[in-house]
Amino acid sequence: MIALGIGCRRDASADAIEAVVAQALTVARLSTGEITVIATAADKQDEPGIIETAKRLQRPLLGIAADELSAVADLTVTRSDRVQRLKGVPSVAETAALAAAGRNARLVLPRLAHASATCAIAEGEGPAELMS
Repeated sequence: MIALGIGCRRDASADAIEAVVAQALTVARLSTGEITVIATAADKQDEPGIIETAKRLQRPLLGIAADELSAVADLTVTRSDRVQRLKGVPSVAETAALAAAGRNARLVLPRLAHASATCAIAEGEGPAELMS
């Protein structure tokens, strides 16, 4: 399972988010079709830009609870002091991707940042309920 994690400032446009996603996919040498899910922090899942990006990419959008983001924080490789202060995790994009990727998750691509959005990609075995 490959999860694309997105973080963004409030009211970031879909175009801005899609630009960082396109860059991430290019760097990781992945196509949109290889992405299983788009993930973000639960409190960001109602952001219009993220919703529109998920629709454009035709992938489900998953909001990850704060405790689930925190549970994978030690697997991140980049750190934003601002995000750490506001969200309690070093990177929303990385932790969302890692949490969504499920068991044995690892970053395929650490966070890439643009002016108003970030994107990271993780791979894992998917949620435990999918493994049975």
